[in-house]
Amino acid sequence: MASDAAIATRIQTALAEYLKRDVRTIEPSQALRDDLGLDSMATIELLFRIEEAFDLQIPDEDLHKLVTVADVIGYVEGRLAPSLPASSARATQQAERPRSKRTGLSGKTAGKGKKRR
Repeated sequence: MASDAAIATRIQTALAEYLKRDVRTIEPSQALRDDLGLDSMATIELLFRIEEAFDLQIPDEDLHKLVTVADVIGYVEGRLAPSLPASSARATQQAERPRSKRTGLSGKTAGKGKKRR
């Protein structure tokens, strides 16, 4: 897998080549539309090139998230990052949950919900 720096460089290089600019002029903080002047068609074409370069697909519903160069870099890094195995993900989620006061299988809190006779 490529390092994060290599991914950023490849994306910035692709942008620079597409825009016919020096790669040093492409900054992560720049907005694709406002700063780099990409219209919606140019953005789609550029993202298609990125999909091909990184062998991934960007669903249409994710396009609105890609506003800046940094957004594109972060998105591609996230998609290329190895995902946790399901058992590890569950263990992580369980470890992060606050401990409940519930006891037993009934789901009732100890000492509450029982009436004394």
